[in-house]
Amino acid sequence: MKNSKGLRALLTGIFVVAGIAILVIGVFVIGGKDKSFRKSILIRAVFSDVNGLAKGSNVWYAGVKIGVVRQVSFVANGVLVSFSIEEDVQQKIRTDTKVKLGTDGLIGNKLVVLYGGTESAPEAISGTTLVVENGVGTDEMMATLQGNNKNLLEITNNLKSITKSLVDGKGTVGKLLNDPTIGNTLQTTMASLNRAGSNAQVLTSNLSAFSKDLNNKGYFIHDLATDTTIVASLKSTAAQLHQVSLNANAVVENLNTTTSKLNGTQGTVGVLLNDKTAAANIQSTLSNLQAGTKKLDENMEALQHNFLLRGFFKKRNKAGEKRLKDSAENSAPQN
Repeated sequence: MKNSKGLRALLTGIFVVAGIAILVIGVFVIGGKDKSFRKSILIRAVFSDVNGLAKGSNVWYAGVKIGVVRQVSFVANGVLVSFSIEEDVQQKIRTDTKVKLGTDGLIGNKLVVLYGGTESAPEAISGTTLVVENGVGTDEMMATLQGNNKNLLEITNNLKSITKSLVDGKGTVGKLLNDPTIGNTLQTTMASLNRAGSNAQVLTSNLSAFSKDLNNKGYFIHDLATDTTIVASLKSTAAQLHQVSLNANAVVENLNTTTSKLNGTQGTVGVLLNDKTAAANIQSTLSNLQAGTKKLDENMEALQHNFLLRGFFKKRNKAGEKRLKDSAENSAPQN
């Protein structure tokens, strides 16, 4: 009996000690998680709306947990949030460090986020009130997402309507997609454009070769661009052509003056060309001369048959025949 009672007491003591040990370990674990046993400073910030932030919420800086929220209370100008920060990170927190609300994930627990701060600003001490920057909360994000969803739905409906019109062959693009004749026409046009592009490429190559040849010596354009004597000759030729044109103008003016005089009745030629009376007189004179010449021929024929002058004409005829004979003998070839 005594042994069983002693064993029972021993087991009871062991369980009590184990329970106390578990309790102490739990206290230290929980305290270590909340960092209750580490030295810290108390910082404050005034929010217009904490959006569900509560005591015990985490405080983050650069993605690292550095403290917890100690108290959330109302003040005259908003909601006062007091949170503790470990002393070993105190040098990172400056008086110009900003404070905003965040969430652990998209719709997770609320937390306080510290960011920014310059090294030129002094370190934050216990009781410092930091400036709050109102960021976009979850409600605003959800409202924005809802609005975006509505816009996306409207865009989807518009795309559905457009694609239906295209399938039905409505509009220019719909006809282009459904009418084979338009497609064939476009193919023909593209083939023509392709040929035109090939021809343009060949033309460009030919122009390049032609311009390359022009840079070689012996070509007229190259010599024209480099030989100063050719340019001087061209200038001289141009000057001569200009002088010829001036002389031609003078000749034309003289001809115009002469023809104007010929058209008048002042000069002899003008009278002959334009005066009918003078022309009639000249014709009458020529007729009289012709008649006189005929009569003179008749008189000469009569003189030849006159016995007084017959010997003279015979001698003249014989002299003429002799001259013709001598001329024929002189012109004959010598053997």
